[in-house]
Amino acid sequence: MKSTLFTFSLLFSFTYFPLAFTETVEDINGNPVFPGGKYYIAPLISKGGGGGLKLGKTGDSECPVTVIQDFSEVVRGFPVRFIIRVRRGVIFTTDELDIEFVKKPKCAESAKWVLAHDDFPTSWVGIGDNIDAFQGKFKIETLGSGSGAYKLVYCPLFSAPPGACSDIGRYRDENGWRLVPTENDPFRVVFVDATESEKAVV
Repeated sequence: MKSTLFTFSLLFSFTYFPLAFTETVEDINGNPVFPGGKYYIAPLISKGGGGGLKLGKTGDSECPVTVIQDFSEVVRGFPVRFIIRVRRGVIFTTDELDIEFVKKPKCAESAKWVLAHDDFPTSWVGIGDNIDAFQGKFKIETLGSGSGAYKLVYCPLFSAPPGACSDIGRYRDENGWRLVPTENDPFRVVFVDATESEKAVV
């Protein structure tokens, strides 16, 4: 009996304990961010922090496949959606997810975010399965419990050590801030419900 009780208690502790460190991802109005919804990813600092995220042409590319943050804070950018494997109505900070723009340029194979690598000084976030160099997933992590501020994290399929992830930061380029992996300077963001914003305009 004691052995059975100990086994049950141990199982319960391992299945319940991680939930204490999981938070629901929320938009700027405190509403849960849900899979498949449309959201703008905006900088935490609204004044002087730059604008929203969009696609841009960089280097020799004729197709806008590079994810950049616009220099101008009045640019809202393009809405994205978050996709998780588990069928549930909300997104948690521990979820591995895909991020994709709601719309894609005709010249691009996919609107899905990936981490690419070429002759640029660092790896960078772009779209399109044909440039996916690391086959990883993104996560959304909080920058403080209840703060409403978040950072994006990228976890490659293969890493050393296994399971290692990198914060997503910014690298200044000619047409905007590229999103790139970073160790100590994450891009601090908030999420804006694009559907609510569209209603407000109407």
